[in-house]
Amino acid sequence: MRPDRFDLPVRHVLPELFAALDERGVAVLAAPPGTGKTTLVPLALAGLAGTAGLTGLTGEPGPGRGRAGEPGRVIVAEPRRMAARAAARRMAWMLDSQVGAEVGFSVRGERRAGPGTVVEVVTTGVLLQRLQRDPELAGVGTVLLDECHERHLDADTALAFLLDVRATLRPDLRIVAASATADAGPWARLLGSGAPPYGRGPAGGDHASDGSPYGAGASGDGDGDAAPVVRASGEAHPVTPVWAPPSGPVTPPRGLRVDPAFLSHVAAVVRRALAEREGDVLCFLPGVGEIGRVAALLGGDTGGAEILQVHGQAPARVQDAVLSPGRGRRVVLATSVAESSLTVPGVRVVVDSGLAREPRTDHARGLGSLTTVRASRASAVQRAGRAGREAPGTVYRCWSQAEHDRLPEYARPEIALADLTGFALQAACWGDPEAAGLALLDPPPPAAMDAARRTLLALGALDASGGRVTGRGRLMAAAGVHPRLARALVDAGPGAAEVVALLSEPLPRDAGDDLVAIWRSVRRGGNGPGDGFPARWRGEAARLARAVPGEDAGRDGSAQGPAGRPGTRRPGDDGSRTGGAAGDRPGTGGAAGGRPGTGGAAGGRPGTGGLGSDDAVAGLTVALAYPERVARRRGGAYLMASGTAAEPSAGSRLGDAEWLAIAVADRPVGSAAARIRQAVVIDEETARLAAASLYDAAEEVAWRVPPGERRGDVSARRVERLGAVELSSVPLRDADVRPAVLAGLRAEGLSLLRWTSEAVALRERLAFCRRALGDPWPATDDDALVEAAERWLEPELSRARRRADLERLDVVAALHRLVPWHARLAEVAPERIEVPSGSRIRIDYSGDRPVLAAKLQELFGWDEAPRIAGVPLVVHLLSPAGRPAAVTADLSTFWREGYRAVRAELRGRYPRHPWPEDPLSAVATRRANPRR
Repeated sequence: MRPDRFDLPVRHVLPELFAALDERGVAVLAAPPGTGKTTLVPLALAGLAGTAGLTGLTGEPGPGRGRAGEPGRVIVAEPRRMAARAAARRMAWMLDSQVGAEVGFSVRGERRAGPGTVVEVVTTGVLLQRLQRDPELAGVGTVLLDECHERHLDADTALAFLLDVRATLRPDLRIVAASATADAGPWARLLGSGAPPYGRGPAGGDHASDGSPYGAGASGDGDGDAAPVVRASGEAHPVTPVWAPPSGPVTPPRGLRVDPAFLSHVAAVVRRALAEREGDVLCFLPGVGEIGRVAALLGGDTGGAEILQVHGQAPARVQDAVLSPGRGRRVVLATSVAESSLTVPGVRVVVDSGLAREPRTDHARGLGSLTTVRASRASAVQRAGRAGREAPGTVYRCWSQAEHDRLPEYARPEIALADLTGFALQAACWGDPEAAGLALLDPPPPAAMDAARRTLLALGALDASGGRVTGRGRLMAAAGVHPRLARALVDAGPGAAEVVALLSEPLPRDAGDDLVAIWRSVRRGGNGPGDGFPARWRGEAARLARAVPGEDAGRDGSAQGPAGRPGTRRPGDDGSRTGGAAGDRPGTGGAAGGRPGTGGAAGGRPGTGGLGSDDAVAGLTVALAYPERVARRRGGAYLMASGTAAEPSAGSRLGDAEWLAIAVADRPVGSAAARIRQAVVIDEETARLAAASLYDAAEEVAWRVPPGERRGDVSARRVERLGAVELSSVPLRDADVRPAVLAGLRAEGLSLLRWTSEAVALRERLAFCRRALGDPWPATDDDALVEAAERWLEPELSRARRRADLERLDVVAALHRLVPWHARLAEVAPERIEVPSGSRIRIDYSGDRPVLAAKLQELFGWDEAPRIAGVPLVVHLLSPAGRPAAVTADLSTFWREGYRAVRAELRGRYPRHPWPEDPLSAVATRRANPRR
């Protein structure tokens, strides 16, 4: 063992950390990257750093001790598998040892630890599984949760469970929350009180008095209930920022799409950094696709520097190469996995694209996806720090300083963004289905939790009566994959393990949409989401196949594992079955159980052993995992059982299949339809089997508008459905369709009726009466007529069976039914009126006041026009050609003052018509003078 390997900045605050743990049992360690919080602190807690000159830091029994002074193991929880492996290798190197001896690690599907392991690095997901199996964490003295500031959902959940364990079962358990940022106040309050500090953001007074965000030593952050905060001042070297925004306009990220012009700019900045600076270059990009495109853009134009691509799916050999000194200059293209926990040796330059990926969940449609966002300022600081780990460095930021000031201070926590189905199942298994008693920094959004519980109820993981976890739910939680995939594994059996393993990791965007083709390629050792994926996939498939219990497991709670929250009575302790619903039985509960005659799995596990082909196995597995994504062709797209349309991608390999089980889909920004990423062709029998809980058969009498059309009609039929997908329909001959006809009137309005000019005129007369006289004359606007349809459209309404019947209805006769029984419409608002010439002229009631339009010569001798319901007629006087000559509501005044001007203008144009000087004494006529 070489003492110089332990000479890290955090060693100076180890006495304060140990004292804080001795006094309170909990502490927050705020230490910038590169100080040794991930490596030296766990070794010191386990007593493995004593021979390196760090003796005297622990007493007896010491922070690394278990109960009664017995040595206790130290568990270090990392948010990522890559970081867990790297931390274990680093600590083993510091001890001149091998991984699996004093220091080991455990990630999903891989464990390297032995009887002599005293420091074990695990992912937070593995820690959650252990807590569910063994809440007391027997033999563990200290748990260090690393990178708490990243706010991963599993990390937040694990800390909440640990605080619960400490409060109820293990008051001697030591907990250290380690953060690479300075916002330690919320963590200190959480650890100190064990209660959720909802509503509190990052503390504003967390900075040390010397102006450094970290300072050194222990503090309580000004809160008497807060846990001690130990701050380690880093010896990080200065990092010079270089602002390098694009010179031209680029399109902002949209969904997963990043403008190729921006990626070209990032590649150009990498070349610039290679030319201007010394040392290796670490470039941060949002995803695997962008890493591949920038690598292709760089090509061989890197001056001989080796290009390495690092992400969560990168093979172990690439991870090892990145974390070891290179023989020459290197360009490391990485996602956010390289932000913290890892030291990449040789890096002197960071190129930051300023982009990151965040989860988004459409709870209404049941679709989740990743979206590209601007990285936070805290993330930008973390990324820049990579350049100053070993020597002074430089960060090239692909945005302007003005844009930097507008970036969000911190990234949003995953609990506020992600699908919470897995979290809700973990909380239910812990004994707190509502998660109301968990010490979380941020509460889970109510809408997301409601959606998660609905999903778990449909999967049979929760008891519908009280929301308690069922035996089936515990089997699903123990599988270590998303509850949806676990449901498929539990119901379909070991034969589904390979497909579940394939879906448990994100597939690349260019993988194609035929999941079976991808499966076969990976099985042959072909390209997967990353080099080395086939071997990792085989290991995970084998693990999942072993995780499936026997046919009887879970039926009586025997395979449930630990049930209930620490300190509470566990379900089943009183000898009763866990739950009481059929959902306790694998293959029969929740979404797996169907009603008789629907092809459901009510008889037990569907099984895949007899299905034969890869297509059948994959189809059933995907359909069981995502029953609401069973989809049937509708036109050129598909309709999922959830009711959301789904469109295949251009060049789809799925053909014109009638049925699909959609495994991966997302919804492009601004689109109402989902986009199919991966799917399997299935048949109707598989759809009925997997989505049996969505089956419904009912008589439907409704006004229905066919897809793609605007005109509806009465639909009276017996319909079988899987959710929104129609399976079959049979017409109903004698159904009461009157409510459907009324619904059609409300939906489409009075346009369903045939409005002749006579009907329109009658409606206008009734409307005038309403305006002029009020009650009892009825309102005749659209809303009022629709509301009173049963009053004026009967008996024809009851006889109508379809749209055509409404269109044949006599609207004039129907409107007359609205006239008050004691009133005479012809007297109150006559249709026509006789003028002095003897003509009977129609009155226009379409305006606010009734209008009479007549030729001027026909009104000679008419000193005053009559009133209609007390309202004066507005008279439009027309020329002999029928064109407007004048408008008046006072004929007497017109004859005295306006007639002369009209006469002078028109008598020369119409000489054969009479134009007397005294129109009041002249005889009205509708004829012209005889020709001379």
